[in-house]
Amino acid sequence: MKDINIKNDSGLLALALRLVVGWTYFSAFWRRIALENKLDQEAAGYIGEKFNAFLPNALGIKPIIQYLVENPDILWINMVLFTIVEGVVGLFIMFGLFTRIMSIGVFGLAMGILLGSGWIGTTCLDEWQIGVLGIATGFVLFLTGSGKYSLDNYLIKNKFSITQKKWFAWLGSGIIPIKESIFPKVVLIGALFILGITLMTNQVFHGGVWGTLHNKSVKPKLEITDGKIENSTLSFDIFRTKGVDVYGSWVIAIELIDKNNKVVVKYAQKDLAQLNKETIDNYYVAKIKSGEHSLIVPLGAKAKLNLNSDDLLNIASGTYTLKITDISGAYWTHLIENNKS
Repeated sequence: MKDINIKNDSGLLALALRLVVGWTYFSAFWRRIALENKLDQEAAGYIGEKFNAFLPNALGIKPIIQYLVENPDILWINMVLFTIVEGVVGLFIMFGLFTRIMSIGVFGLAMGILLGSGWIGTTCLDEWQIGVLGIATGFVLFLTGSGKYSLDNYLIKNKFSITQKKWFAWLGSGIIPIKESIFPKVVLIGALFILGITLMTNQVFHGGVWGTLHNKSVKPKLEITDGKIENSTLSFDIFRTKGVDVYGSWVIAIELIDKNNKVVVKYAQKDLAQLNKETIDNYYVAKIKSGEHSLIVPLGAKAKLNLNSDDLLNIASGTYTLKITDISGAYWTHLIENNKS
């Protein structure tokens, strides 16, 4: 049985894919630069704060993200460079210029999205889908290059000298210089590798292959560590690791409870809405801060809180429970030893 002979070139067949994926990346540049200034560190919607939201459950690249959000100036430079790269890659892919090297850019950008934020998505596993589909698209566009409607084709058709270079087929378009006998194996190995990444990340982030499904974006979670009572100061670290990325956790009560379940110190909703800035020592770009009605804790934000109360001066030694309550009714606890002499 003879193989099916498709007269249309593969790059032409991938035109819709090229235009759409190109726009998805260029539009990120367009939104941040033309429609709004999302590179302004002082403005609401600063892209660095969005990047900070990736931190709690990033896969493999968490140390890099943490370093950047701890160093705002370096983070800003990287956000600018990242935005420029997205703009260039998206625009070049849409116009079909140096398509293969740009497809590697698509692959790399998608991999970064997948590893950093593949766990985020309240209903449709949004960021995971964007990541894995971007990786697959980058691989396909590398294999196909651009077809008839592209600048690569224009350069080839008009025999520009650059197209005569051996490296142009690897960086631009045209017949990819892989032996015909090996090419199907390259496609198969690449496809299986990408499928492996898809299944692995789906399982790690969401339990989507076997076991119990889970979604870390549905409910907020606060991690409380390093609790201490020193004289009249109650201090502890608070880190929001789960929940919707565009929706804060609103803390309406912080209580210190003794072994008899008696509240010895309480910061109510009104108190938390009026905390001094000096009370909150933020570690990252995303800031925990007092809002109009509560304490606001964005996803990925971490801070040390130092709460003062004269009632702490008279409490006995022993084990106390720190309880933090969200407006939803969820709460989190942490045991603190008061070794008062």
